[in-house]
Amino acid sequence: MKIALILGTRPEAIKMAPVYFELEKRGEQADIISTGQHRQMLDQALQIFDIKPRFDLHVMTDRQSLSLLTQKIIAGLQELFDREKYDIVLVQGDTTTSFCGALVSFYNKIPVGHIEAGLRTNSIYDPFPEEINRRLTSKIASMNFAATSVSADNLLKEGITEKSIFITGNTVIDSIKWIQKNKQFDTNAIRQKYNVANGKYILMTLHRRENYGRPMEEIFRAVKKFLQYNSEYKLIFPVHMSPDVREYVYKNMEGVKNVILTQPVDYIDFIALMSESSFILTDSGGIQEEAPTFGIPTVVLRNTTERTEALSAGTAILAGTYENEILVCLELMTTEKCLEMAKIKNPYGDGFASQKIVDILQSY
Repeated sequence: MKIALILGTRPEAIKMAPVYFELEKRGEQADIISTGQHRQMLDQALQIFDIKPRFDLHVMTDRQSLSLLTQKIIAGLQELFDREKYDIVLVQGDTTTSFCGALVSFYNKIPVGHIEAGLRTNSIYDPFPEEINRRLTSKIASMNFAATSVSADNLLKEGITEKSIFITGNTVIDSIKWIQKNKQFDTNAIRQKYNVANGKYILMTLHRRENYGRPMEEIFRAVKKFLQYNSEYKLIFPVHMSPDVREYVYKNMEGVKNVILTQPVDYIDFIALMSESSFILTDSGGIQEEAPTFGIPTVVLRNTTERTEALSAGTAILAGTYENEILVCLELMTTEKCLEMAKIKNPYGDGFASQKIVDILQSY
């Protein structure tokens, strides 16, 4: 088989890498196609896995609209598909790259495999535009690789054919295990590098469009109050490259006592920081899947989450985006509740998702 793996963001690269390795191990031709949707952060992740895309569309420009990004990805992929013929296309998750990759594949009558299919909040603007991206991708896909039975049930409720749905676990667990096996890193040195060598610290990320404006300001007020009342904690905050995010973060958090703002860190450093943190504050989806591997509780800074398994299992709590509600959740992390959350098994898989996916592809 000749298989294209289309990706454009750091999470896609991290979750696609083990599938790519498994395809190569079994002698299949696997081409990485990068859209470059998130240039710098994507390149960081690819370097960790020693992966070089065969094709790169270089679509990203500063502050471009979703419409323009969509247009450029579709045009670039169609030009590529006019030259290169593929038996199957794989897309991952819910980015603009994922949706456009599936759409152009459909236009060219190429079967699509959707990795991490079935995540839903059932609110089309939350997260935006991811909720619609993943719904439309599932409609196109011939193979929907759901991480959990909850995701599989979401697909069935939408009328997705049962024979196209496969429960595999989440490939991010495979990636973490690959890094632990293949990459050497010193967590103590990494803690020193980011000035959190001593004492307790919190890891924070924030980037979603639906949190721009009032939600971010409420989040930052809550975090600053928490740090004021709990001065034994430091907060390390790798700031997303989005100009809009950086504007909000530096306006509200620069110079705050016990707050360390950094540039985006590479994935190995991020894993090390995650594994040693007291707890995590985030609006990311992937971190809700990664953190339980290390027994790290997560406070989700959103009004909804498609990772409901984390809430049901008890590895994460949903804080919302209002100051008082967030403060309640933050204070909860200083109690025995945090220790209880740390002991709960990761609900997202066993590290063999990539093998299951490639088994299915080879029998397709």
